Amino acid sequence: MNLLAILAALGLEQWRAFAWRNGVERVWARQARRLERVFNGGTAGHGAVATAIAIVPAVAFAVVAWWLLDTLHPVASWVFNVVVLYLLMGFRRFSHAVSAIVAAFKDGDLAAARRALGAWRGGMTDTMSSTDVSRLAIERGLADAYRQVFAVIFWFVVLPGPAGAVLYRAAARLAGEWVGPRTGEDSTPIAREREAFGRPARWLLAVLDWLPARLTALSFAVVGDFEDAVACWRTQAAGWPVEEGADASGTVLAAGAGALGVVLGGPIGVPGEEPIWRPEIGTGEAPEPEFLPSAVGLVWRALVLWLAIILLVTVANLLP
Repeated sequence: MNLLAILAALGLEQWRAFAWRNGVERVWARQARRLERVFNGGTAGHGAVATAIAIVPAVAFAVVAWWLLDTLHPVASWVFNVVVLYLLMGFRRFSHAVSAIVAAFKDGDLAAARRALGAWRGGMTDTMSSTDVSRLAIERGLADAYRQVFAVIFWFVVLPGPAGAVLYRAAARLAGEWVGPRTGEDSTPIAREREAFGRPARWLLAVLDWLPARLTALSFAVVGDFEDAVACWRTQAAGWPVEEGADASGTVLAAGAGALGVVLGGPIGVPGEEPIWRPEIGTGEAPEPEFLPSAVGLVWRALVLWLAIILLVTVANLLP
């Protein structure tokens, strides 16, 4: 039933992503900011309380609702799983955003590709070259595919009902909202208080990320260039800047870059400011627009691999 729920949610999302689904994320973001205003006393203890208040009721509701519906009829609980996964997974966001950039490049319209990247990723993109756009699109695409698809599927399968999917996405959203200083220069008292307050949420996300991030990296290696993916994962992942308190991005991006045979990372130009320097990860060529379909294909192949493994495990459990 878990596999059927995942397939149904993916199919619904590819068919149509309703605008009201984004409203769920906006409501959650407002709730996270409200909790921060109320509980942020500048310590990790306050952050732990706020994290529990934000996450425990949501997970408990998901478990209780699923259990009651399953008692009523298994099909009812299955439909509930599909709805929750549809609300939480975001494969369409990644694939359609990349498709828009690819279409712009095919038309020779670099400005449109920049606008599509800016609408998806945020930030200034007006002066970016085609290589910069391609590189940042692949980075954001691999990271989004992990955060919004692979990690959600992993915890949905591991924990009962939709509890795991709700737990993971709630932790990821909190860690994203309650971020601390992004650079060593930001050391104001307010920034330090926010860093301490958000530490429990980031720690929880790091715990939840540890295994699915490595399984995602392994799947990229299996469906891509295995040797380069593993080599980049082993030697480069730890050097990637830590985001939201977890090392998942470095693990996933290093393995993905190696599997694709491209070099990601490097400086990001910011108009009127010093470039943001990041280490280079991956191996091979600088990413050009023709690498974007390959990145989408890598994620699709990895997803098919995960679904095949879930199918095999499901069949094995059904055998006497």
